[in-house]
Amino acid sequence: MELAVVQIEKPEPVNLVLGQSHFIKTVPDLHEALVTSVPGIKFGLAFCESSGPALLRVSGTDDALIALAKKNGLALSAGHSFIIFLGEGFYPINVLNAIKQIPEVCRIFCATANSVEVIIVETEQGRGILGVVDGVKTTGVETEEDVAHRQDFLRMIGYKL
Repeated sequence: MELAVVQIEKPEPVNLVLGQSHFIKTVPDLHEALVTSVPGIKFGLAFCESSGPALLRVSGTDDALIALAKKNGLALSAGHSFIIFLGEGFYPINVLNAIKQIPEVCRIFCATANSVEVIIVETEQGRGILGVVDGVKTTGVETEEDVAHRQDFLRMIGYKL
């Protein structure tokens, strides 16, 4: 058994969703959930088959994001994993429940714009995701000033009145 860390490569403003699924129709179901949740959404997704020809399946609505998903999906090469990259201005909060409602989705490892490292295990059988490092180590406790800054930010982006 070997452990490895795969750094997800992406532009800073791009959000991603990393998860695990279990069925051959994962890609069309994810695609449909995304386009019906947010009209005009830009995304690229990749899904690593776990048996048979063990191919990387890809889909999306944006060629650059599809290429990004393909590159990172190949780097992961972990059976039944999927990665979705959302175009700038599109956020996991708008699609996450739709993704989680897909019957074959088993789990979501992370949904973030942060830097992500994926901890991979490789055995004689194949590769799997053990977990993720999503962001940085905590530096302290939020102050009243920090609370006000966070609330102002949420208002600025339209999530709070």
